[in-house]
Amino acid sequence: MAKPNYSYEKRQRELAKKQKKEEKAREKAARKTGGPSGEGEAPADEAEVSPPQPETGSQ
Repeated sequence: MAKPNYSYEKRQRELAKKQKKEEKAREKAARKTGGPSGEGEAPADEAEVSPPQPETGSQ
């Protein structure tokens, strides 16, 4: 049976972490500049907007 190559596995995990971190940084930069998020997600400020409350006649 072949011996496991732990250093290869570790390197792959490190590369995956690095790629995920870079992707998060790109998404954060896109949100900051107002560019498209790339995944069809709504910007946070649009998601928090609530409809205006109807005004009542009593004051």
